[in-house]
Amino acid sequence: MTNPAFVFDHWASAHQQRVEAVLARTLPDAHVLPARLHEAMRYAVLGGGKRVRALLSYAAAELAGATPNAADAAAAAVELIHAFSLVHDDMPCMDDDDLRRGKLSCHKQYDDATALLVGDALQSQAFEYLASTNAAQALKQVQVLAKATGSRGMCGGQSIDLQSTGKLLSREALETMHQYKTGALIEAAALLGAYAAENTAQPLIDTLTHYSQYMGLAFQVVDDILDATADTQTLGKTAGKDALQEKSTYVSLLGLEDAKTLVNNLYAQTLERLAGFGPQADPLRGIAKFICERPF
Repeated sequence: MTNPAFVFDHWASAHQQRVEAVLARTLPDAHVLPARLHEAMRYAVLGGGKRVRALLSYAAAELAGATPNAADAAAAAVELIHAFSLVHDDMPCMDDDDLRRGKLSCHKQYDDATALLVGDALQSQAFEYLASTNAAQALKQVQVLAKATGSRGMCGGQSIDLQSTGKLLSREALETMHQYKTGALIEAAALLGAYAAENTAQPLIDTLTHYSQYMGLAFQVVDDILDATADTQTLGKTAGKDALQEKSTYVSLLGLEDAKTLVNNLYAQTLERLAGFGPQADPLRGIAKFICERPF
């Protein structure tokens, strides 16, 4: 049962503003030495993005019974990691993109060396912030985030992606790549939020794991659809790069209409997973709707 008074846009806006403020407080001031690095870190993180991963942390924390204050570190940490991944992803040795979130990529605004250090520093900042919170929960959260960013998570997925350029991947291989590259951090975002509560029950962790796995896949399929159909201004990054770089995508593998059908099926499975929860799961339902119904 949902709450008819719940308005996802209002909830999301409030929590996007909240995590933005937390990030602004957490990041070193741009005037503190080394000033150029700190300025670039703030440039890469603040004032942009949908904050979907932070919203997932807050929503999962809410379902687990944690307060927003308890979830702040989880939400900020996952956004710092996400920003680090984008900075490195845009560099010439990776996906080589000049635009991110509607403005120049970090390495274009500054330089390659600064961008490399920005990513390194943001990763460290994320773990430092998590480790400064409640000791019992922090250890589990650090483990979750470390796994999501390592060789069997985000970094591993990026490695597979780079090796697969120009190759036709099977659907199974494509799903494995994106389970690592995109899905691992989305799953971590939900679990970080859940572990912000004390003594989170294993059945809830299992539900959030399945939910986030569906959403991680849906997020990537929608990204592939948008890359094939939207323009650069809409995306905030260069459109059509997947085709130009001869990358396997869900659109190239399944076709546009079947890719859309897959998103719809994943959305239905997600709602089914949440069917046993009341209004406290409305933020998670809203995030699923937002991810799956981005215009395409």
